[in-house]
Amino acid sequence: MKKSSELQIVFFDGVCNLCNASVDFIIKRNKKKNLYIAPLQGQTAKELLDVRYRTFFGSLIYYDRGKSYIASEAALRIAGQLKFPWSLLRFFLFVPKFIRDRVYFFIAKNRYRFFGQQETCRLPLPEEKKYFLE
Repeated sequence: MKKSSELQIVFFDGVCNLCNASVDFIIKRNKKKNLYIAPLQGQTAKELLDVRYRTFFGSLIYYDRGKSYIASEAALRIAGQLKFPWSLLRFFLFVPKFIRDRVYFFIAKNRYRFFGQQETCRLPLPEEKKYFLE
């Protein structure tokens, strides 16, 4: 396993259906096979993320070699790691953050109502285990 300063990790809300669908999407399109997955509720998050991020369940968090990104910036940076055409979404980073985050947080605030939630964190399928850190 690589050192934490070399890892690229997608932290997600493990009980959110939208977040779990996003993880499935990311795993299938992870072109470089360089993205790892971990729940915000897990041990990896406790070890690598500042407490303000660990308690921020309204967001996907992208940990890129020691630096953490949240909200729309996290989503767009993750998209930049995916196969074409999804990688083109990274160009939306040029849209002002306050506009991007307004849309992002509207969806995040309503994600359980729109998409539902699970009782427990998602477990990886056997072929996905190599991407999950816990």
